[in-house]
Amino acid sequence: MEINELPGSEVVLPGLEDLLQGRNKTIGSLLIAIASVRLTEAGLDIPKEPLVSEPELALYSHLQNERDDAYSYYNALLNSLNSFCAALELKSKYQ
Repeated sequence: MEINELPGSEVVLPGLEDLLQGRNKTIGSLLIAIASVRLTEAGLDIPKEPLVSEPELALYSHLQNERDDAYSYYNALLNSLNSFCAALELKSKYQ
């Protein structure tokens, strides 16, 4: 299974691309920042320089400015992130 086939990749992989391009305040890049340690330990190469401090708060604030359902969308994004991390950890464990 390729990394782009993992559950949650549709929100995580664009965030990785955003970070590589120096964009650190997008939804995806904030998700990467939230799980940067976990993703790095699972073998994903994460740029460390442009990560936002307190990414959970930054993500929620970003969502509040864009959506009426910020809380439920925030939780859904974190669930997708967790699914991606768990699948990546299993993938790296069995390679």
